Amino acid sequence: MLAGIGLMPHGNPVLEPPDEETKKLAEVLKDIGKAFANVDSYVLISPHNVRMSDHLGVVMAENLVSWLGFEGKELPGEWKTDRELAEKIYRAEKSAGIPVVDLNFASLRGEYSRWPLSWGELIPLHFLEKKPLVLMTPSRGVDRETLVKSGEILGKVLEESEKKIALIISADHGHGHSEDGPYGKVKESEEYDRLIMELINENRLEELPGVPEELVRKALVDSYWQMLMMLGAMKVRNFELKESAYACPTYFGMAGALWVRKS
Repeated sequence: MLAGIGLMPHGNPVLEPPDEETKKLAEVLKDIGKAFANVDSYVLISPHNVRMSDHLGVVMAENLVSWLGFEGKELPGEWKTDRELAEKIYRAEKSAGIPVVDLNFASLRGEYSRWPLSWGELIPLHFLEKKPLVLMTPSRGVDRETLVKSGEILGKVLEESEKKIALIISADHGHGHSEDGPYGKVKESEEYDRLIMELINENRLEELPGVPEELVRKALVDSYWQMLMMLGAMKVRNFELKESAYACPTYFGMAGALWVRKS
């Protein structure tokens, strides 16, 4: 069953919070880890792993290995793929006509079946107990309706599983919050982040598909596409928001949120 959903940022500041807002955000991430301490597996959707222009990806490699940190921050470790769950997800998505590919490297199975992890996965995993997982990647070239449908299929597979599974959405938001940042300062980043937090906190996530494309593009985000998949997955069950937080200590916005099943 789908035990719950965690929206988790992947920015280095949550590892060593520089201010009170970021400390609060880090506490929410720790609470997500505690809430999912008893699950069997995770499904982690990340925007910073393999990049494909018009397909989604399901990683089948058995061994997931720390490889690429951000700005020199290393988070070593190795995780196992839940291959049984990964294959079920892939088959279900493929059968439904979703543009999805299965991904592996070097060897079909065993020691040499290995796949690299980036900061997009390593920072959320830092707050979670080590468990098997399925790594999925979204694509900005897949239309919104298909991303939501993909999430619905994913949610159904997870809900029907005998395992307890947590869905983790790795996402940072607007990247134009500071003149000193690599993208400069753009007003759309603040506008997008404010809207996203309103949709989360006011239980209005069904409005996500209607966010204007121009706002998504100009806000310089890497959260929108995997959040559409999250929205689809949420349709399989009623989920309750337990807590959320937002912080923007540098040039990009970060948010954390925990949803659990309604009893």
